[in-house]
Amino acid sequence: MVFWVCLIPGSAWADWPQFRGPNGNGYIGSASHPVEWSSDENVAWSQAIPGGGWSSPIVVGEKIFLTAAVDPGNTKPMGFAGGVRNMRGQTPKDPLEFKLLCLNLKDGAKLWEKTLAKQMPKFPIHPSNTYATESPTSDGDSVFCYFAAIGLVAAVDLDGKEKWSVDIGAFPSGNGFGTGSSLAYEAGHLFVQCDNDESSFVVALDATNGQEAWKRDRSSRTCWSTPFVWKQGDRTVLVVCGSGNVIGYDPQDGSIVWELTNIDSSFTASPASDANHIFIGNSGPMSQGPLIAVGSDIHGETRLNKRERTAGIAWSKMRAGPGMASPVVSGDYLYVCSRGILACYNVGTGEQVYKARLPGAKSIAASSWADDKHVFLLDENGKTFVIQAGPEFKIVGENQVDDLFWSTPAVADGALLLRGVDKLYCIRK
Repeated sequence: MVFWVCLIPGSAWADWPQFRGPNGNGYIGSASHPVEWSSDENVAWSQAIPGGGWSSPIVVGEKIFLTAAVDPGNTKPMGFAGGVRNMRGQTPKDPLEFKLLCLNLKDGAKLWEKTLAKQMPKFPIHPSNTYATESPTSDGDSVFCYFAAIGLVAAVDLDGKEKWSVDIGAFPSGNGFGTGSSLAYEAGHLFVQCDNDESSFVVALDATNGQEAWKRDRSSRTCWSTPFVWKQGDRTVLVVCGSGNVIGYDPQDGSIVWELTNIDSSFTASPASDANHIFIGNSGPMSQGPLIAVGSDIHGETRLNKRERTAGIAWSKMRAGPGMASPVVSGDYLYVCSRGILACYNVGTGEQVYKARLPGAKSIAASSWADDKHVFLLDENGKTFVIQAGPEFKIVGENQVDDLFWSTPAVADGALLLRGVDKLYCIRK
């Protein structure tokens, strides 16, 4: 089995096998894609994508994989701009084709597409969401897809041949917004977080055949965070952010290693990490939740103390959590975006270094990414703010591509892949 490669100092990622990259945290090491681009500059190619989908593209070798849900009208999602916040979700009138697409990284040519199901979703979604928001993942030999709207998890080889598929059930989401938790993979297991408003659980599937390895019921309501595989020395923990708590499971048997409780609201953003911590946080529609630095010494059940230091917690800040966009670490600093405001924290102490508004920024749903020198934030109108990494707030670039963007970008082999509502764009010199 071929698995994703490690980052060699000074090199670019060869593969981008899952949501937020090889380590699941959005960090890309030394710069591996252009810092400046526009609709006319450094766009190597663009390719139209059918239907709707906010799932992130992934890259294995020279192949790009992404999912889409396609109806006869080629319906696309809407953004928050234009008052879509106030619109109520509807179910489609016709069955959707749930597809996996494969493109050539070099020129964007479509190599193949595979329809994994043609089915009518049971539940409505918000017009800003899609029925293909969960990002696929890969172990280097197979691509694993999850369509939560119909409960389908499937494995396809790199040439488009289906290996297996299983039905884990579809469930209603909070406020009818729809689903969004992407897949995670570790050591032969595929992890699915299914936090919903009816019957929440996390399940591990055998990646070779789709059989259930273990399953744990959860008390959580609907959440959209993606499971995070946290490796600390000889300990690997599957971190699942829910509503009211965060649980660290043993990825091999599903036993609870630790649990952090007394956390308000549900999680939308996924964790960030450095060598010593994971950083978790959330915010609700009307309020901003906590930002928490969890240390590797956490164990057992821990209740977050909102006034005093909590054992296993390096530091925490109330009313400082991220919005939809997951935070990112570059060097000694953590970057958290919420409501168009970027805050920077010292990863070791939690000291807030700065807090500044991104001028003219629209809603930001795509998760942040960073190299050694820059932090990148993509708003829904296609403007990417390039921020100088470090303790001083400095915008060093603003790059515009005209499309609607909620999907989190991918980076591989010197290319930045931006998925818009209509097209996939390859940014490369």
